[in-house]
Amino acid sequence: MEVNFRKFRIDDYDRVIELWKQCGLPLKPRGRDSREEISRQLELPQVIFLVAEAGGRVVGTVLATHDGRKGWINRLAVDPAFRRQGLGQKLVRLAEEELEKAGLKMFAALIEEVNLASIQLFQKLGYEFHPEIKYFTRKESSEI
Repeated sequence: MEVNFRKFRIDDYDRVIELWKQCGLPLKPRGRDSREEISRQLELPQVIFLVAEAGGRVVGTVLATHDGRKGWINRLAVDPAFRRQGLGQKLVRLAEEELEKAGLKMFAALIEEVNLASIQLFQKLGYEFHPEIKYFTRKESSEI
């Protein structure tokens, strides 16, 4: 089946949330992953949200952002029925291309230790692991 890559549209929202659940991504549906919040994020110039589509349905996603210095690869997900076909690699490379258009030359991804498939994918794509980095967050609420 042919796979096409394009920008996310808000009418993709329900399928994307379903895909993220299917792929085990942590969700905040009343916070940063709500339809309203994603709509707001899409208006920001530093947000790049791409989908892979096959047979009229979303089968992959990647959400890339940047802070002007570094590009971040987030929300990479591929439908289990479409894995091992290079879709994850293609989504990452397309996100990198978009980030490069914004002048970025360094990319990063935060991956949970138990997500071995993503770790292997990013290593295959030339990303370097930094075990010395400790990640901290501060949130206004648990829904963010």
